[in-house]
Amino acid sequence: MSEVVPEGSAPYPTSPTSSEGTWRTSTDGAGTGPVPPPLGSPGPNSPRWLRRPHRHRRATGAAVVLAAAVVGIGAGHVVLGDSAAKTAGTASATLSLAQVEAKVDPGLVDVVSTIDYGEGEAAGTGIVLTSSGEVLTNNHVVEGATSIKVADIGNGKTYTAAVVGYDATSDVAVIKLQDASGLQTASLGNSGTVAVGESVVAIGNAGGVGGTPSAAPGTVTGLDQSITASDGSTGSAEQLANLVETDADVQPGDSGGPLVDTSGQVVAIDTAGSSTFQFQLSGPQDNSGTDGYAIPINEALSLAKQIESGKSSSSVHIGASAFLGVEVASTSAYYALAPAASGATIEGVLSGSPAAEAGLASGDTITSVGGHTVTSATSLRDIMDELHPAQKVTVRWVDQYGSSYKATIELTAGPTG
Repeated sequence: MSEVVPEGSAPYPTSPTSSEGTWRTSTDGAGTGPVPPPLGSPGPNSPRWLRRPHRHRRATGAAVVLAAAVVGIGAGHVVLGDSAAKTAGTASATLSLAQVEAKVDPGLVDVVSTIDYGEGEAAGTGIVLTSSGEVLTNNHVVEGATSIKVADIGNGKTYTAAVVGYDATSDVAVIKLQDASGLQTASLGNSGTVAVGESVVAIGNAGGVGGTPSAAPGTVTGLDQSITASDGSTGSAEQLANLVETDADVQPGDSGGPLVDTSGQVVAIDTAGSSTFQFQLSGPQDNSGTDGYAIPINEALSLAKQIESGKSSSSVHIGASAFLGVEVASTSAYYALAPAASGATIEGVLSGSPAAEAGLASGDTITSVGGHTVTSATSLRDIMDELHPAQKVTVRWVDQYGSSYKATIELTAGPTG
């Protein structure tokens, strides 16, 4: 067991009180924890904020199921018109919607991550990069996964997959299917030629139901867009920039799936949407209605190649994730008796984890890990992404009564991210 060292005396009474908060299972399937007060809205000049709905969660135990609509697009014989905004000389043959689906579907996979230690699942989509089973998807599709199963649309087989690496700040991950060969790969385009007004189709595992991918036609409504997408299951958020905006009806489960042009080439990867969530708009291309956001394929492929080469960086993590064993939510201690401390407030601690052995508990606020200051759930995730299993780090925290502690903790391997 790690040695815990108190740092100073508590200015508030340390006897038990009834102020530990109300416990509940959240409606987004994020698990149980003290209910925080509503967070403040971002300012008018901040990026667009939206809660990411795209990793469809479904319960395998007592977790709450988040229902999601499945995209329905009819018989699939609509002809997608040529985009007048296409750069001269770059337009390819225009296919019908049915032809686009027939071309794209075999190069896709359904991704199902086991999360919450077997209590739930998260479903998304992936794009096959190599015939041997390297797949491109969103980081948030596999974040928190303890195991991953992948169903290949092209051959109908199901595989176990492992995470090769990920970049949480860009929401990109590469996974590898075990014992896969002869897979059909996706046809990749050039996101540098995408233009506003261009016809596109979002294809993926809408609703997390698996089987034949759904398709949602639309147009490109913006380029170089920025958003802040939050994940209710981890309390973290990432600021994503240089995104393609579309009015295609992107749904939960489509995350990691392709946004394709009229020739059936992948030009971007769906990552976030607002069809079921409200968010604050900013910038010159603000609009209302359905908005989907996708990572340009050129940017995603550049990160995928770095991951495949095994080159880690401040944002790219290679291999197994380091594990502390806490569930965190807000950016400060929202129900402490002591004045609010900047950091990541703990909602729950996994029994037998390094954090539990060190004495961390619900209501504590982590303020430092490995000499790096923790200011929020997001910063804690970013710090952990640079660490690896078996590393020993000093963790500092403040309990809800204001007492400070520190302990040297050996990290173990755990869920992705």
